[in-house]
Amino acid sequence: MPSTFLKALAVAAGLGLAGLSASAPALAQDHKGEQLYPLFTYRTGPYAPSFIPFGAGNRDYLNYINDVEGGVDGVKIFIQECETAYEIERGIECYERYKNGYDGALTAAIYPHSSGLDVALTDKARIDKIPIVSPGGGQNIATDGRVFPYQYPLIFDYWSEAQIVVDFIAQKAGGYDKLKGVKIATLYHDSGYGRDTIEPLGILSKKYGFTDIQIPVPHPGEQQQAQWQQIRSAGADWVFLRGWGVMTPVAIKTAARVGFPADHIIGDIWSGSEDDARPAGSVAKGYLAVSVFPPGTDYDIIKTLKEKIVDAGKSDLKDKAKFGTVYYNYGVIEAITFVEALRVGHKKFGNRPLTAEEGRWALENLSLDDKRIAELGAKGLISPLKTTPDNHKGETIAAKIIQWDGAKWNALTDWIKADSTLFADTIRAKAAAYAQEKGITPVAQTN
Repeated sequence: MPSTFLKALAVAAGLGLAGLSASAPALAQDHKGEQLYPLFTYRTGPYAPSFIPFGAGNRDYLNYINDVEGGVDGVKIFIQECETAYEIERGIECYERYKNGYDGALTAAIYPHSSGLDVALTDKARIDKIPIVSPGGGQNIATDGRVFPYQYPLIFDYWSEAQIVVDFIAQKAGGYDKLKGVKIATLYHDSGYGRDTIEPLGILSKKYGFTDIQIPVPHPGEQQQAQWQQIRSAGADWVFLRGWGVMTPVAIKTAARVGFPADHIIGDIWSGSEDDARPAGSVAKGYLAVSVFPPGTDYDIIKTLKEKIVDAGKSDLKDKAKFGTVYYNYGVIEAITFVEALRVGHKKFGNRPLTAEEGRWALENLSLDDKRIAELGAKGLISPLKTTPDNHKGETIAAKIIQWDGAKWNALTDWIKADSTLFADTIRAKAAAYAQEKGITPVAQTN
């Protein structure tokens, strides 16, 4: 998930020595034979409303695997929460605490739940050889597994999102040839997360001829009148809203005040939850968003969780109105990637807890095709996902466009696939530059 990025690398370096004592393996062995899942939480702090349904979906699926299916191929998952309050410093402390396992349970991978923390852990993960997995919020250059063997921006990235937004606008305009002269303003959270689409949109604007307008909003985004006046003055036709937290409903309400239509605002994946649209009230009706985590309760696996976990009183979700929302379903999707990686690893290494190195192998050999997705009861909930040693994001990147009807989200499109070749050379070049800067020799991973 997004973060300010601004202090990430400095904080990581500053805590390098401080975390050494926390990294010593626990002496107890009460959970030997189980697979550790360090659940990095932010139940406190300004972004807690986003985490709470996400964390519930995450835990509910893992509880279902443990309690109903008897574990992953018989291996139970040992969940250990570590509260970060969405602060990079605390996130690094959690990483140090669990990177070597805990209470006898082995660590196969860590999901940091923060784009900034993902960045902060880049060098640490490579040195410690711990897989870092950030579905939907990882670094785009980490797609290149030759340079980033321990980082996995699974499912989605912000460069692909920029491409999908432009594709949707082109569809509405009648084709890519109709984009010439169209003005697309990106209103972005002024952080590393928010700035990450500036470069790809620049590339796309040169390719298709639309006018690219970039407008930053300082954190936390509670004042946006000047930015929306700028959007109106520029004559923008569409707005790509890359917000987080309070910035999103403020943007929707401010847009209404200056007369900009909600159905020409397309929110980022972190600006497309119920808690982003609902606080804006009636003016949010028609608002659009990119969705990698489709909401709804009609998916078979979501129905199963309702019956086996929620109705059985085993859910982590206190507010049942949040069941099946964007963030709840996101938690389920992420948990699916963890469990399916374990299954892949078990086929090669045996039905036992995986080490971090074995987890790395499993994560770069994931294959969730339509058949497997249907078996999981997740048809329509998650798009196909296939990783390779060289491609740590997935060969098929897709998202839906959803629309707020005043009470709930509805899918406006099916999966829109990004062209994986469009930015491939640029990503490889950026990864190569990073490798040169860090003295890394890129080597294709082998099976």
